[in-house]
Amino acid sequence: MNRRDALGLVGLASLAALAPSAFAQSEPTRGGEGGKGGAQGDTKPGPAVAASAILSNPISLAQWSLHRRFGLGKPEERAKNPADPMDFARIAKEEFGIVRLELVNQFYARRIGEKSLGGEFRKRCDDLGVRCELIMCDGEGLCGATDEKARAQFAANHEKWIAFAKEIGCHAIRVNAIGEGNADEQKIRCADGLVKLLAIAKPAGINVIVENHGGLSSDGAWLVDVMKLVADRDACGTLPDFGNWRDGSGTLIDPVRNVGLVVPYAKGMSAKSYDFDANGNETLLDYPAILDVVAKSGYKGAIGIEYEGKRMSEHDGILATKAILERFGCRA
Repeated sequence: MNRRDALGLVGLASLAALAPSAFAQSEPTRGGEGGKGGAQGDTKPGPAVAASAILSNPISLAQWSLHRRFGLGKPEERAKNPADPMDFARIAKEEFGIVRLELVNQFYARRIGEKSLGGEFRKRCDDLGVRCELIMCDGEGLCGATDEKARAQFAANHEKWIAFAKEIGCHAIRVNAIGEGNADEQKIRCADGLVKLLAIAKPAGINVIVENHGGLSSDGAWLVDVMKLVADRDACGTLPDFGNWRDGSGTLIDPVRNVGLVVPYAKGMSAKSYDFDANGNETLLDYPAILDVVAKSGYKGAIGIEYEGKRMSEHDGILATKAILERFGCRA
């Protein structure tokens, strides 16, 4: 089961609770003036124009970009001889020239109880001059569960990842704001789950950041409301993913506007990509407009490459995403 499939059933249940009006202010953009939208493959490439403000953010690499190489995904898509997740730092630097990492917890779940894991991974990074930015954590319970004890367990389940994150030099763990109940109930419950998690993470010096990762969290306005309910915003924030703004039917809902809504709270950034045309433009997402929003927001942290396409190889998709970020001034 891959990173998104693990959340599928919960995400659909969350969306079912969302009133139709919840997305009313986020109309899907359409081809032509105003950008692109719709289901993947239904749109044309956007214009190859430069952002009005040039970025200077460092580029990181999300490990999910290589999930098939590391042994996840559909059986027919996985590498026959999966790479060792402990080699992620070497692969990122030697193959892609990237020295900042965003780990995925699934690749280290079997070893997370080993005392040697953090030290071994940190040494490999230090030897190569590579640094870790964050760990994307999935499968550790519901942040916004109805039962308060379940929300407390959600927080407790992340303690091992907080310890690992601290040992390898991350500034944050990424979690999911997924819950039970209607939209308003989930806001309150997810905020409470985050507060409980912050009580563990903040003393360790680790931020807690929330990605738009399915369900209600894929509506920027809803996610902003959750952030506002969490009083300790110094240690809690968002990780805007450029592409995860989809409704229950899978239709892409105005990524430019939604990124703009959550970017003031950003402590991380995910440059999702799916495919590229012959000119190096992403064919689904309006990168010039999205990156313009990011630039104007003043966000200075790393922007992580998260290639999720299938027409191009993982290797080529990562390099294509890196190239478009570099076109706008980001640097590896």
